[in-house]
Amino acid sequence: MRLRATEVDLFVTDCRTRLPFRFGITTLTAAPLLTVRVRVETDDGRRGEGAAADLLVPKWFAKNPDTTLRADVESLLASVREAGETLLAARRPASVFDRWWELYDDRVGVNAEPAGDTLVRGFGVALLERTLIDAACRLAGRSFFDAVRSDLLGFDPGRAWPELADWLPAQTLPATPPASVAVRHTVGMLDSLTAADLAARDRVGDGLPETLEEDIRVAGLDHFKIKIAGDRERDLDRLDAIGAVLEATVGDAARITLDGNEQYERCADLAALLESLAERPRGGYLLRHLLAIEQPLARGRTFERAPNAALAAVAAFAPVLIDEADATLSSFPRAIALGYEGVSVKNCKGVFRALVNRGLCDVRRGRLFQSAEDLTNLPVLALQQDLATVATLGLPHVERNGHHYFRGLDHLPRTEAADALKRHPDLYEQDERGIALRIEAGRLSLASLHGAGYGYDLPIRFDERVPADAWTWPE
Repeated sequence: MRLRATEVDLFVTDCRTRLPFRFGITTLTAAPLLTVRVRVETDDGRRGEGAAADLLVPKWFAKNPDTTLRADVESLLASVREAGETLLAARRPASVFDRWWELYDDRVGVNAEPAGDTLVRGFGVALLERTLIDAACRLAGRSFFDAVRSDLLGFDPGRAWPELADWLPAQTLPATPPASVAVRHTVGMLDSLTAADLAARDRVGDGLPETLEEDIRVAGLDHFKIKIAGDRERDLDRLDAIGAVLEATVGDAARITLDGNEQYERCADLAALLESLAERPRGGYLLRHLLAIEQPLARGRTFERAPNAALAAVAAFAPVLIDEADATLSSFPRAIALGYEGVSVKNCKGVFRALVNRGLCDVRRGRLFQSAEDLTNLPVLALQQDLATVATLGLPHVERNGHHYFRGLDHLPRTEAADALKRHPDLYEQDERGIALRIEAGRLSLASLHGAGYGYDLPIRFDERVPADAWTWPE
């Protein structure tokens, strides 16, 4: 299918967290949700539209302590606007992949080295990429899963890396969509672990879990992502306490990843932490169930040799993956050359980039892997499109935290939330306070994500959102 964009519209919804969340180098209590609609026309005259959404979260895409939260949000919004202008300027119909390639090259650079604003510039590209994928799938009456396995999107991974010229997703990706995926629950640095950690006056009291113990009991969780702070003694005490909760509630069923959160100057410091952890009361338990370690070094130092001198010592405990450092097409291969084995999957970094990285994992074989991580995805669009990507890649577990830090579907127009419950009853449930994400036995259903389009089957109420040009920063 060949198409061109004829209109790009942006809409903003202000969202507030139910619990504070340590995010990047700030504590998040509110963030605007950006929804994008792109109208398209095919080369044979058919018209359609696609949509995508993401939170405009500060201090992750660029961890600059000298900028304000407002400036960070406005830079992300500007990235999408500028990418939209570039998209509209391309008048010749093209495949979705070709159009993405042109847009990515213009905004980021297909041969670019990472810079301080690379993820910011890539954010706009990634959002518009998803709208084009959605539009193409809807016009063709195909699901994203089917689109990737066929030639609908014109995917050409060999353009990124010649070694992928003969790699076809249908050869290695699941032949049928998985029915569900395990939820890997984020244990943030500010999160309460037990009821004893949370004073009655500090409780939100909205009927949803507020401590790790409560989340495990209510959702049946057994996969966890633990964030660490780069402070050895503080981290050891925190990990010991988390280990005690997990051992008592989940036991040997636990599967754990650690998020270094760019907190280390050298891998040697993280290796020392892990060696010390092995000597702590719950350290052996945590390390036995450790699956992977995420992004220990600051993104700007990830590709330097000296800070990675002890990477092998860290990898002796669990394979190490990059996340924030995965900013360009070349990032994962450069990391592999240093001894990293994994890379995160996040729709906010790009769908085609994730597919290209999957190709590298398959072609180079060995222990290379992808890990599905979260950027506080909220329903419907951001969450479900991300889950559709995870399902298509066949990843066994996915970090999810949006449902914990935000309240259900409260950010959506009421009619849209009701439609989500009706059209995706496997993903959402009604409780006494509203509509919430349905997690059963620690898993999210993926069954309803594979209708025509990219991951969702309901009308998006654009007219009940604030146009971005009319939105102002909340005072």
